[in-house]
Amino acid sequence: MDKYDLFIQKIDHFQSLVEEKKQLQDKIAAIEQEYTERIRPLQLELDTIIKQLDQNLAKLETTPATPATSSGYTKYGRGQLGEAIKDLLRSNPDKAFKPKEIATALNTKGTSVSLWFNKYGTPENDIERIPAGAGGKRFVYKFKG
Repeated sequence: MDKYDLFIQKIDHFQSLVEEKKQLQDKIAAIEQEYTERIRPLQLELDTIIKQLDQNLAKLETTPATPATSSGYTKYGRGQLGEAIKDLLRSNPDKAFKPKEIATALNTKGTSVSLWFNKYGTPENDIERIPAGAGGKRFVYKFKG
């Protein structure tokens, strides 16, 4: 073997390494492509959920802790109204209130208070419903102490 044969042998080895490098790069590119295709739907779903969470968080942060007022009356959500009524009755355990008196104290409409008592307040164990007036159709409410 002369020096030319040795040179050719080294080049062949070099070329085989270059080919091996290209094959590995192709395999890596194919795996990266497969990875991207498998992850994309999950990433989109995650992005959608994060967007919904952000929207809900924004709604919660802008929701006032106290009831909103409009047209001079305080508007309560059903749960808020129930808690406000219970707090009022608890703070005055010796007094019985008419729905209109409760509404005045809470600066809301009497119909809202009456509706709450008739629809949601009946199962309340803390509130005593006492018939008052003709025929027992009217009630006063008192905290059971």
